[in-house]
Amino acid sequence: MMQKKMKTIAMYGVILAAGLGSGYGLSLLPGLFKSTYTEGNYAAYFPNAQAKVVLYGTDWCAYCAKTRAYFKENKIEFVDLDIEKSPEARKAHEELGGGGVPVVLIGNRKIQGFNAGALEAALKKI
Repeated sequence: MMQKKMKTIAMYGVILAAGLGSGYGLSLLPGLFKSTYTEGNYAAYFPNAQAKVVLYGTDWCAYCAKTRAYFKENKIEFVDLDIEKSPEARKAHEELGGGGVPVVLIGNRKIQGFNAGALEAALKKI
């Protein structure tokens, strides 16, 4: 009798775990199909004609710091615009869709968040 109850409880546990696992997996599914960048004409958001890489971020954002470190480690020249210290940078960030930091412009690509693979691919295009 006790063995049957344990078996029933174990089955409920397996069913619960399967349900939670599939629910979590389905929540990740849209991200698998989302592009790591958006292409467009972002020339108006570069502060000068010589700039090829622009970072819109903040000084407290860990992902902005990772992006800066990536650029420095790879000796990539970039323009660092703080959206909390510059009203022009904040306005440009909002026009680019805002939503969070960092927003990185490399040529005709906009990358939101830190993604080393997307940064590397975009840098190869310029």
